[in-house]
Parts: sequence; structure tokens; C-alpha cells
Amino acid sequence: MSAETAPLLSVKDLTVSFKKGRQVVQAVAGISFDVYEGETLGLVGESGCGKSTTGRAIVRIEEPTSGEVLVAGKRLTGLGRGELRRARTSIQMIFQDPVSSLNPRRRVNDIVAEPIDIWKTETGDQRAATVREMLEAVGLDPDVAGDRYPREFSGGQCQRISIARALVMKPKVLICDEMVSALDVSVQAQILNLVEDLKAKYGLTLVFIAHDLAVVKNVSDRVAVMYLGRLCEVAPSDDLYALPAHPYTQALLSAVVEPDPEKATTHVTLTGEPPSPINPPTGCRFRTRCPSAQERCSSEVPELREIAPRHQVACHFPTLRP
Repeated sequence: MSAETAPLLSVKDLTVSFKKGRQVVQAVAGISFDVYEGETLGLVGESGCGKSTTGRAIVRIEEPTSGEVLVAGKRLTGLGRGELRRARTSIQMIFQDPVSSLNPRRRVNDIVAEPIDIWKTETGDQRAATVREMLEAVGLDPDVAGDRYPREFSGGQCQRISIARALVMKPKVLICDEMVSALDVSVQAQILNLVEDLKAKYGLTLVFIAHDLAVVKNVSDRVAVMYLGRLCEVAPSDDLYALPAHPYTQALLSAVVEPDPEKATTHVTLTGEPPSPINPPTGCRFRTRCPSAQERCSSEVPELREIAPRHQVACHFPTLRP
């Protein structure tokens, strides 16, 4: 993106901490990134790295401890309850478990129409027409699905209903939190193709959170890699997968199973156990497992810096040199 282009979503020094007795767990430790209009940013990392907490903090399901979140220049953090509710119509979230994210006591038509009913933007025939349009957009027959309950649908169908509900207020930004991880592989492909079509149709900007690197590569324009609450590397998707600069990114990519048995692969072996988020290592949080760690890594926190066009890495000794 051009330097003159303002980001649609901007996250600045976001920190999220949780108390566990007298101890504090810093799930997200001061991360910053921008997402531009029409872009898909993939957010990846192993379980417990803070990626889902980041998504939830962006929409303030989890309250950030510090930092800022701006959508189209409007600051979400710090808004009062009423202002936040109105501002949050422009940013919606799709959750990992499609079944539990839907009210089991409500019919599909009412689930999809709930945001419309809350804000009273449409009534009567107009409301019914919008619900019908959204269900058709996600590949469901309104005449068949509209009067049924979530328990009567498969996981993939429930995720389609969740997507329809998220889009009914015509948001600018969609946070997709592990939205296909609970689905069968064949259904995953259908949902991913659907999201790509809807992105083009409605001009959506996406933050796609996942741990499946193959999925993220296919849907993302840029990819951000997280480890223990911090960003390790941010780069265009093709660049990151072709030439990762951070040792953790290299280890993640080397763990992906290659379907071609004759293709040579290089595996990066990590030593040691993942550190506790309650008591993370000083300096670089990855240093206790990093094969390239040196003395500087224990005393100095690496900051994200650009080592190639649009390619940032938080490492004192990256593979690529500026």
C-alpha cells in the first residue's frame, strides 16, 4: 500500500493482560499493525500465542489493558458503552465454533435479522428482503432455512448463518477467528471460497486468524506471525512463505506437511519447552527456543523493523539483512 493511504484498521501498542490470582498473564504484549481497505491480513501462530485475544480485543469483547484501535480513523478504545455499540456496527466478528455462536432458541431468520432489529434500521418487507438477500449470499435457501433452528444444520451451514448475521449491517471490517478450524476439510474449502466471493461483492477488509498456514497463505494478502503475545514477522504472503526471516516463522513453515513425497524439505527443530506467559523470557521471548540466540537476545527486546519492502521482522539476527 502507498504511504499516503490511510489504514482502515489501525492497532497501536495493543496490550491485553489477565489476572490469575496475584499473577498477571500478558496475553498480548504491545503489538501494532495496520490493515488497509480491501486487504486480508492473516494472523498466525501456535495455540496460546494471543492471536484470538487480539481479535477479541479489537472489537472490545476483551478490554485492552492499553493501546489503541482505530477503524476508519475512529478510536474504538476509550469509547463509552453507547458510542462503542454504534461504532462497532462497522466491525464484526465470526467465531471459531459456529454452533455455540448462534442462539439455539431462535430461528435462522430472526438470528440474521437481530442486528437490524436492535438498531431498527429496517422493518417489514424491507427487513425480510435483507434477510433473504443475506441468506442467499451465503448459499442458503431462505425458504428452507429461514424458519429452522441452528440444531437442524451442520457445522458448515451454521457458519454460513454466522457470516450472514455478521454482514447484515454491512460492516467495513470482518474479524474471522479460526472460522474454519472446527469444520471438515472439504467444508473448509467451501467456506473459504465463500468468504473470498463475499469480500469482493461487499468490499470487505478482513483479519483472518488461524493456525493453519496453508489456509492463511491462500486467503491473505499479508501475514503477521505471533509468538507469546508479540509479533515476530509481518510480510506479504508470497514473500513470507518463500523467504521467512524470523527463526520462529521458519520453524512454523518447516512443520507444514508437504504433499509431494519427492520434494526435499528442510525441518527446523526447536529445542526446549514453550515458556510460560506468566513469566516470559527477558529480551526476545523466543530466545529460549531459538537456534540463533545470542547474548544480545536476552537483554534487548527486538522491535519490528523493515528488512525488505513491506517485510518487517522483530529479530536481532534475521535471515534477511537490511
